[in-house]
Amino acid sequence: MLPIILMTMRCFLRDRILFALLGAAGLLLLLIPAMSSFSMRQVQELSITLSLSANSFLLLILATLLGSASVWGDIERRYTAGLLGLPLSRRSYLLGKFTGIAVFLLACCAILAVAGLAVIAIAKSQYPAASDPQWWVILLASAMIGLKYVLLAAFAMFFSTLSTSFFLPIFGTLGVYFAGTASQEVFEYLNSDIAENLSPLVKSCAEAFYYILPNFSAFDLKVQAVYGLPLDAMSLLGTLLYFLAYLAVLLTLSVWLFERRDL
Repeated sequence: MLPIILMTMRCFLRDRILFALLGAAGLLLLLIPAMSSFSMRQVQELSITLSLSANSFLLLILATLLGSASVWGDIERRYTAGLLGLPLSRRSYLLGKFTGIAVFLLACCAILAVAGLAVIAIAKSQYPAASDPQWWVILLASAMIGLKYVLLAAFAMFFSTLSTSFFLPIFGTLGVYFAGTASQEVFEYLNSDIAENLSPLVKSCAEAFYYILPNFSAFDLKVQAVYGLPLDAMSLLGTLLYFLAYLAVLLTLSVWLFERRDL
């Protein structure tokens, strides 16, 4: 797997589009102190929110593009015919590809998180707040964002092993992202008094989708990072175990489909 991981990351580092995205993200981070100044009372809070949002937006684009195009592009250009002719199993190829994507996403997340801390410090120095930000909570929130998009990249790779078209991985991944982001709110609505008039069939179908789709809101620590709220260690541990279990299921299904696919 190691040569596949290194080859995947080397291809990413040579891609000019990715560097253009990182440059746009850097420019967006530089604008955060100026945009935060429009909120005269909550400059520090707004700078933290914008920093985490910029990190999340860029990783959404990277996870969707890299997860959807890596395997699909190799199949389309017939690279897999040469690679899989070597003493290399399809499982090692696919897991190596995903590991390279995951490492690249986490590295980008770390770079953006450090840049975000610098931007937040600049905004804070211009308009001092009543309390200092909890830097480690901001870093933890950034790390959870990275894990969320690693899981989304696994979905993109799953769709790319399932389909011969580029549209299903792209739009399927975006659909999973939007559905997984809103699934917790829908579940809470279904269990509230407002949804009493809904039919039991609709509720059952919605709850089934809630348990099947990923719950991306579990990875959201933006409120805790912005306002310095206490964190629940058991909740964080549960989210980490949820990430590992869901990722294992997705990769197992992806490998099973890829090994049976006619290339």
